This record gives sequence, structure tokens and C-alpha cells, in this order.
Amino acid sequence: MPDKNVRRAAVSALRAWSKGYLYADSLVERHARRNHLSQSDRGLLNSILLSVLRNRSLLDHWIGMLRKGKLDHETRDILRVGVCQLLLLGIPDHAAVNETVGCARRAVRGLINAVLRRAVAARNTLFSEREKLPPALRFSHPEWLCKRWDRQFGSAATQTILSWNNEPAPVILRLNPLAPSQLDASPVEGLTPAGVDGYFLLDGLLPPHWTDEGLVYVQDPSTRLAVELLAPQPGETILDACAAPGGKSSLIAAAMQNEGVLFCTDSNAKRLPRLADNLKRQHLSISTEEVFDWTEEPPVEWKGRFDRILLDVPCSNTGVLRRRVDVRWRLRLEQIEVLSNIQKQILRNALPCLKPGGQLVYSTCSLEPEENEEQIAAFQDSHPEVELVESRRSLPFQDGFDGSYAALLRLRGGS
Repeated sequence: MPDKNVRRAAVSALRAWSKGYLYADSLVERHARRNHLSQSDRGLLNSILLSVLRNRSLLDHWIGMLRKGKLDHETRDILRVGVCQLLLLGIPDHAAVNETVGCARRAVRGLINAVLRRAVAARNTLFSEREKLPPALRFSHPEWLCKRWDRQFGSAATQTILSWNNEPAPVILRLNPLAPSQLDASPVEGLTPAGVDGYFLLDGLLPPHWTDEGLVYVQDPSTRLAVELLAPQPGETILDACAAPGGKSSLIAAAMQNEGVLFCTDSNAKRLPRLADNLKRQHLSISTEEVFDWTEEPPVEWKGRFDRILLDVPCSNTGVLRRRVDVRWRLRLEQIEVLSNIQKQILRNALPCLKPGGQLVYSTCSLEPEENEEQIAAFQDSHPEVELVESRRSLPFQDGFDGSYAALLRLRGGS
């Protein structure tokens, strides 16, 4: 029989994550299925795993205060799971200690038990000491990233972002105007307006038929900025160049009222089935999907074909660290330059596919100037035929939504 201990599943997921196998959300699903967890136990696994990853540096600091000396990787992960429950998730002491000790190898159970009981006894001291720690350690973010944000936003705004990133991300639903039958959100218990028309906060479980029938799409309101700038019109031919998983594609089709042509590409063939399935479920009737890598020269027949193009380019994801808990530990400073070069190639290759007078929106979910304002300024310098019409950005400490950037460019020469 499989081990149904949720803490054991959390430790196994952490071990797999540390080896770089999968993203955290995929690991939750895999280990919940493998251990035949109930819905409530799956929720607990999700809370433990994501909280450990969000607070990894802080947990290691606390563990170092409670137990001096080296620890093997598995024992450290078990202690992370236990201390997280006791100090961050508020799980009753006896359950957190006993269940966590029970998932350890017999040889280290005494050590695990002793450290967790010390954590209970030292709880107030550890909490008090936390407030004096440097922000990078207190909020478990890479120090190089904290320094960048300090220079860009100032220390107060940076700490707001760091704290924001460590909060569980709410589930926000966008109503789908293309669905044959519309969901009336006003009388539904657990749905409250998210502050943007058509978007609602969900408190509770998402009814599966809402997504199965395409009534809603799970999507942060920050994603709408790019599509609002793009301003798609019915009857146009539009390219969504980096389309998977399809959230912005469905927004574009809704603005087009399902009239015209929406051509969706993605560089990863493995993502295409999910993209196609999402678009079908969202009731798009004007879309086609194709694999294409926009760092390559596009086919001749695509040149001058599109009225509008959306480039939601690969980026560092620093605006969505609250939702993508893996990113802060995977991202390296040098990757920002690599990503900036990829973005530059995509911009350069997509531009000729616009009709004269056509419009292109470049967007990221990054907070980094090299990927946003500086990228667009450099592109304008090398392409005088392009004018910047407008740009927008969403900042968590200002807008209360995920971080994003979008710039509307127009190719001169149209009417």
C-alpha cells in the first residue's frame, strides 16, 4: 500500500524539486495522485510544499539556530517540513511533530523530534529575531535580486514586494464572454469582485464544470494590460506569437467577438496540445495553432500578414514570484541578459510580419528594466520605422496585482 502520510509526500516532493525535475505545482499533483490523497490532504500538501519553497532561507536559518552541525539533504527537508508547520502554517504542535517524526527514517527520528520540540519551545524568540534579519533572509529571496529592487524601487517598496511574494496567491477567475451560457457571478457564494470588470476572487474550491464548460478562466488581471493595448477588432488577422497556455489568446478572441483569424504559435511542441485544448474549451472558433520558434526567421508567407501581433515573450517572471514559487531559486543574474537577447530576436523577427500601419504589443511578466523599458528603447533606436504609442506596467505594491509590462508599437507606413 502507498504511504499516505502527507508529510512524507511533501518531503518526497521537495527531494524531487531540489533535483530540478519538475515545477512545484506539478509535484503537488504527482505526489497527491501517487499517495491517493483526499482533497483536504492534497490541500495540506500544497500548503506545506509552497510554504517551504517560499520561506526556504528563513527555515534554514531557524533550523541552524535549533541544531548546530551538518544535516543530510533528506533530514534537512524533513525539518523544513516540520518547522514550517509549527512556525508558519499554525498546525497544532502535536500533529506537526508526531506526523513529521513518523515520516522520517528510524535512525533520525530522535533528532527530528528533538529539533521540532525545541522549535515549539523557542517559538516566540524565533519570531522576535526574525524581524531583525536582513530582508533577503527574512523573506527568502536571492540577495542579488533584493539589491536590484532596492536600487529600482527603494527599500520600502522592495519589502512590500518581498512580503507580497510570500503570500499565497488568490484564485482569480475571469468570466468568459464567449461561453454559450454565461455564469451569473453575483449570487454565487465565495465569489467577490476583484476590482476589475469581469474578474472575481474565489474563496473555496473551483467547481470543475466552470472550467470544463469554459465559463471561466483562472487568470490574474495584470494579463489584461497587454490585450487592452493591442485593442483587437472583429474581422482582423492577429498573431499571438508566444501563446501557450492560451489565457491572452482567449482574451483576444473575446475582443474580436470570435470574428476574424487568430493565429497562435508556441516554440514548444509539448505545450501545443494544452494550448489547443484550452482554446477549444474557451469556445474559440477563429484560432489555429502551430509550433514555431520566433528566434528563427519566419516563413516568407507570414511577412506583412497580420494587422496586430502580441509578443508575450519568455522572461524572468520576476513580476509573478508569488505564483511561480520556483522562480526565485532557479533564476540567476546572468539569465536576465540571456533572456533580453532572446526577446530582442523575437521582436526583430516578428516585426516584418506586421502589415504597414500594423500594431505590435510587446509584453512580459517581469519587473526588470532590461526586459521592459530598456528593451523597447533599444529596439526603437535600431528600428526607426517603429514608434512607441503607449506603455503600461503593473506593480504589486501599487496595483495589488501581479507585476507586468506592455508596450504598444506601431509600424509606420499605414493610413
